[in-house]
Order: sequence, then C-alpha cells, then structure tokens
Amino acid sequence: MKLPLGFRYASSYAGIRKIRKDDLALIVSDTPASAAGVFTRNRVAAAPVRLCQNHLQESGGIASAILINAGNANCATRTGAKVALASAKATARLRKVPVSQILVASTGVIGVELDPKLITAALPAVAAGLSPENFEAVSQAIMTTDTRPKTAKAELSASGGVISIAGMTKGAGMIMPMMATTLGFVMTDAAIAPNRLKAMLREANEESYSRLSVDGDTSTNDTLLVLANGASGIKLSNRDSDVFLGMLTKLLQDLAQQIARDGEGATKLITISVEGAKTRDDAARIARGIANSPLVKTAVAGSDPNWGRVICAAGNSGVAFDPSQVDIFMQGIRVCRAGLAAPFSEDALKAKLDEKDVSIEFVIRNGGPGQTRFWTCDFTEDYIKINASYRT
Repeated sequence: MKLPLGFRYASSYAGIRKIRKDDLALIVSDTPASAAGVFTRNRVAAAPVRLCQNHLQESGGIASAILINAGNANCATRTGAKVALASAKATARLRKVPVSQILVASTGVIGVELDPKLITAALPAVAAGLSPENFEAVSQAIMTTDTRPKTAKAELSASGGVISIAGMTKGAGMIMPMMATTLGFVMTDAAIAPNRLKAMLREANEESYSRLSVDGDTSTNDTLLVLANGASGIKLSNRDSDVFLGMLTKLLQDLAQQIARDGEGATKLITISVEGAKTRDDAARIARGIANSPLVKTAVAGSDPNWGRVICAAGNSGVAFDPSQVDIFMQGIRVCRAGLAAPFSEDALKAKLDEKDVSIEFVIRNGGPGQTRFWTCDFTEDYIKINASYRT
C-alpha cells in the first residue's frame, strides 16, 4: 500500500536521549497542507501543545512541517515556550515558510530543562535526510517506552483516482486521551479544506483515541495532528467525504488498539463494549470506568472471570443505570444476568481469558441508544517496574 504523495520524513540523534537512538524527527509536506489537531485536556499542557494550538489558529489551519523530539517533554520548565518557539523558527527558516506553518510535538520526561541548541544544531542534518522512504524511521524515532513502532495505512478509491492515508503514533504509558492521544501524526494526499478536516478529525477521534486508556493518566503532551496536502489532485465529493471519514476513523482505531496492546507491561488487549446507555457519552463514561479499574485490569491479567469488579467499576462511573437490568459477558460468555451471577464454567472461561485478546460486554437491557467500544490492557508487575524507574 502506497504512502500519501507529497510528504517526506527524516530522523536523527540530537543528544536529547540518554542513549544513542534517534530522538529528533521531521515530517514535511512539499506544499502547504490543511492541518487539524486535537490536544490534551490536562491543565498542565506542555509548551509544544500551546504553540501548536496558537499556530493552527494563526495560520488558519495550514501547516508545512511537524517537528518532533523524544526524550524530553518540554513541559513544566522555565524555558519551555522559548524552546518550542526557537525550534519552530529554525524549522521555518530551513523550509522557507512562515513560522505559523510549523507544528511541534515533544515526548519524554516532564520537568527537565531542554537545551534548544540540541534541536537547532541537529536540524540541518535532519532536513538533509528528508525522503518519502523514511516514514518507518520516524515512527521509531518518536518512541519512548514503546516496545515497537505503531503505523497504519489505507487507500480510498475516490471519484477521479486513489487517495492514500498513513498514520504513526507512539505511547505505552500515561495514557487516557480525552480528545487526543499521546503523539499521533496522520498524513493524506486528499484535498480537504481546513475546517472540514478539523470536523472530520474531531468525529474520528471521538470513536478512537478518546476511547483508549492504558493507566488512566492523561499526558501533558497529547497531540494528534492530521495533514491533508491535496497532492493526489483529488478533492473529496460529499459521498467521498463520508467514506473518507469512515476510513480515517478505522485508521485511528487501529492505531489506538496498537497503543493499548503495547501498554507498559501489558500482556492482553481488552476491548470493552457498552450497550443500552442513555447517550453515547454515558456509554463512554461507563466503559472508561471499567477500563481504568485496576481491579478489573489485574483480574484480566490473572485470567480471573471476576465480573463483580466490572459491575462495581461501572457503578462508580457516575452514570445512572438500573443494576437489575445489567448483563455482562466475558469472552462472549454470559457471567452476569440481570445484575446477578449467571451460571458458567469457571475453568472454561479462565482458559479463554488466557488469550491475548479479551472482550468484556456490558449490556443494559431495555436501555437507550448509547453504545461504544473502548480499548485498554491488563496490569502486570512489569507496569510497576517500568514506572518505578522511569527517570533513572
């Protein structure tokens, strides 16, 4: 499957990480592209988040490049805003575009000062290596505690030809996106106006990254950006727009599931389905409550069909529902009927819960139209080990 036309990628080691591994990456569009983003709702938002938000507003949703560094979050520091702006200005000079067309993103340790010279000095060499062939290299350069890169691609046969879309993301811990992800970058060669792209991203994100949690912690740096440069020469018709939205949603869901599957110390991907809530938002709140429960996550880690923890977590979600109308299924097997224990084979279900993919369904009988899917992972001892020594 082909990558979108008109984009190039590069990465290099700038000395930001403690270990010698690429930590600076650049994504450029050969022509200014429509751009849209969703960002963290954490009140302690990193400097790159603030800069991206400002630049998208100043440029009217136009971007020419995304600069990413790993190894330092550039957050909660004395010089964060200056570092983000200096990085954007240096990139703008290299690309010969207005600084408002440069978007920046950072990931890594919070509260550690970042020397902007590490970035600005390395930028010329990074820019010199720009190539359509370096997509995978950039996906690896943005990793932190990830065990593997996370990418996805898709194509759409539209009126007039084929449109390509490709995305990359990173994240394994400090993940409960509320309107965003850890870091995610999506490129397409379709021609889409900035306002339309913004609306599409918000809708697609609502059913993908905003339905994701590894540990219930929303990062300070969450940034999800989409660029559409029109290099295919194809402008979406109304019908094509609907199909493209579906494709974008599926691509983001793919990336979100990859994050959950690679959660820090995780051994299992958990898919939670909720049906019968009054609204979609209520369904999401119930699902998020189940996904963020350490007791549910550890039960899954131990292949323990403890459905009591599931109904308990749902009851703590703040959503009103009648417990006597609740059915719960684990791995497709009913474990709770009308809020009470249902008969099932403990040994048979325990064996099914040993699988790498686990499903939990929470159904409110005679309820409303609200439903959703949510992705998370199990909790193991390795999660504690990874995060107990993250800075050291």
